Amino acid sequence: MKKFVLFLSLIILASLAAGCGKTEGSRALKIGIRGSESRTWDFVKEQARGQGLNIELVQLNANVNPNTVLLEGDIDANAFQHVAFLDQFNQKNKSDIVPIGSTIIAPLGIYSDKYKKIEDIPDHAKIAVPNDDSNWGRALLLLQEAGLIRVVDNFDGFGGADKIKDNPKQLEIVPVDGANTPRVMKDVAASIINNGVAVEAGFLLKDSLFHESKTAKPYINVIATTKQNENREDLKKLVQIYQAKEVSDFITQTYKGNYIPTQVTVDELKNFKDAFASKP
Repeated sequence: MKKFVLFLSLIILASLAAGCGKTEGSRALKIGIRGSESRTWDFVKEQARGQGLNIELVQLNANVNPNTVLLEGDIDANAFQHVAFLDQFNQKNKSDIVPIGSTIIAPLGIYSDKYKKIEDIPDHAKIAVPNDDSNWGRALLLLQEAGLIRVVDNFDGFGGADKIKDNPKQLEIVPVDGANTPRVMKDVAASIINNGVAVEAGFLLKDSLFHESKTAKPYINVIATTKQNENREDLKKLVQIYQAKEVSDFITQTYKGNYIPTQVTVDELKNFKDAFASKP
C-alpha cells in the first residue's frame, strides 16, 4: 500500500512539473481568419513555425463575426477587418478590441458587367454598396473619388443616404449584404465590392472600372486582439513575422496586386479618423 501511495505521488508530482514547464508561447496561438487570405496565413504559419511560434488558424465563415469569437475567448487574435470597421464594432458593442499591427490594404473597387468605363454609367442608375456602416461610407468616398457624387462636409466615414451632399446623376444607392455584392451585379449598373469578396468571386482589381488608392488609411486591414492582450510577447512576434519581407513578397506575388502589404505604426492605425477630419 505504501509503495502504491508513493508511486501515485510521483505521478502527480511529474504531472505538476510538466504543467509548470509549459509557457504561454508553447501553446498554439489561435488566429481567427476568413477564406480570402488563407493562403497568406498558411505561409505565415510556416514562417512562424520556423521561429518557434505555433499558430492554429481558425477559419470563420461570413455568418460568424471574428470579433465576437475573440471576445468570447475562443481565439487569441483575428485578422479580417480594417480599422474603420473595427471602430464601428467597438462603438456598437461597447467593446475594446485594439489593432496591434497592420497587414494589407485590399482596395475597394467598382465593378460592372454592363459598362466598361465610369463615364458610361447613366443617370438614375442603381449602384450596389455594402450595407454595414463603415464599408457603406467607404463606398461613398469611392464614388466621390470617381466623380459620381459628393459626400457631406465633415464626413465621419460612416454610410447612409443622408451622407450624400450632391448626386448630379441621381444615382440610386442600393445597400446590400457585403457578401452578396458580386451576386447582385446582374440587377444593377455597378456594384462596389470589397476586395476579399471580389477575390473569392474570381475578380481581379484590374477588372474594376475604378478603385480606391492604396493610401486609404482608415481601410488598412489589421491583426486585432483584446485590450488586455495587446502587449503579449507572442502576439508581438506574430506581427513581426507577418510584416517581414518574406511575407510581403509572398502577398505581392500571390495576389497580383489585389492585396497590398502595409507596415504602419499602431498609433497611425488608432488615429485613422484624422483622415476624415482633413476632408473638406
